[in-house]
Amino acid sequence: MADSMACQGRVAKMRKLMEERGYDAVIVRDNASLRWLTGAARAFDDETAHTAFVTADGLWLHTDSRYYETFVERLGEGTAWKVDMEPMPAAGFAAECIRQSRARVVAIEDTMDLAFFDRLASEMSRKSVACLLPRLHGDLTRLRMVKDEEELALLRRAQEITDDAFDHICGFIHAGMTELQIRAELESYMLSHGADALSFDSIIASGPNGAKPHALPGERVVGEGDLIVMDYGAGYCDYHADMTRTVCVGHATDEERRVYDVVRAANEACEAMAKAGVNGWDVHKMAEKVIGDAGYGEYFNHGLGHGVGIEIHEQPGFGRYFDAPIPAGSVVTVEPGIYLPGKFGIRLEDTGVVLEDGYHPFGRSTHDLVEVGL
Repeated sequence: MADSMACQGRVAKMRKLMEERGYDAVIVRDNASLRWLTGAARAFDDETAHTAFVTADGLWLHTDSRYYETFVERLGEGTAWKVDMEPMPAAGFAAECIRQSRARVVAIEDTMDLAFFDRLASEMSRKSVACLLPRLHGDLTRLRMVKDEEELALLRRAQEITDDAFDHICGFIHAGMTELQIRAELESYMLSHGADALSFDSIIASGPNGAKPHALPGERVVGEGDLIVMDYGAGYCDYHADMTRTVCVGHATDEERRVYDVVRAANEACEAMAKAGVNGWDVHKMAEKVIGDAGYGEYFNHGLGHGVGIEIHEQPGFGRYFDAPIPAGSVVTVEPGIYLPGKFGIRLEDTGVVLEDGYHPFGRSTHDLVEVGL
């Protein structure tokens, strides 16, 4: 059941924004933002099948018969949300809400698809309703940056499952199995030990495949001495873990250890630097400096980290696309890597919360290079 106090706080944030911007109402269609606003866990899938209409004193949610009972159950008795499953187009519902509320400035998401926008305009015209439809310009995603205690608890639980899966897979891997076999075992373990979803398609990249940051697992057979990059995470009540660990099948070479130590140093330097108010891009630059000073600068070409929550990639981030202070309470990954084409790759990733006193990783999995299959 939804945490009513947490959801009241989220709605209050939305209404404060509406008052500051002069919005009479907001139409929300994005599933991640709807999950955040309503607190209805595990009620959403990949379909854009729901529409919320929020005013200063009302909350309406339109869905269809496939989801209605789930929302009623998840929202619980006494919810402020008025949920309906009237057999009408979502655009017609939104236009009718505008008509009945007499809203004159109704903000819409930047991500709203053009087909819905066109239908909304048509329905408003048919009902002889006129209003302004300004864009939110990412306001909702920015509101979602700072996690409340309920969100942090769900993220920590997702990470616990992810850490347990790392312990398990380290005892499972041995030379002779394929990347796909390792992925199947890892994902099966998470789903049978508390996860209700996967954060994303797990990356299992061995040997030279590890030099491709987002390599997809395949039929490659893991051999003695291979490094394996494992980037994966458990999903729990719509929130996500994201962790990368690189392990070695058998004993690592001197070169592999040397590169691993550089990646670890970059990870730990960035985590020591990160705290509320620090510029996101500056944290990324720290990783570039550590890796560049070690002579591997050309082999680290992706952003250091991204926000995590209901979506696996959210704001804020540690990278060139977030040249702004990181707010307290945001959850961000730290994932430096070095990728040597044709040889191997190494990435070390944690997810943690940024607070006034620093960066606090959720996980307990070691930063040491783990040798498996011995």
